[in-house]
Amino acid sequence: MPNNRYSAAWSKIGNSSGFRVENGFFKDNPQFVGVNGEVQVINADTLLVRLQPNEVAEQEKDELMLSLFLDFLMEEALQNPDEIENYTEAMSAEDDELIAGVVLDS
Repeated sequence: MPNNRYSAAWSKIGNSSGFRVENGFFKDNPQFVGVNGEVQVINADTLLVRLQPNEVAEQEKDELMLSLFLDFLMEEALQNPDEIENYTEAMSAEDDELIAGVVLDS
């Protein structure tokens, strides 16, 4: 990644204060458009800015959706315990057969 420097200026933004970064930053780094992040004060005149690229945000969204789905399944299981079916060795063998030879990316 290039070691470019971009000018930033303090600005009143709505009811908050913030720093505006020149547009060249976003042209050179489109992965940061529309993302959130955090600022850490290193010393009296140095800040460290960590931005969360969209890929991370998408992963967090996927994790949230999975969590909500599992919560839904748990609620359904608690409300309808008679519909719960034990996972048998026959089911496991069938699943193994279905995914045999499938290669997963890490």
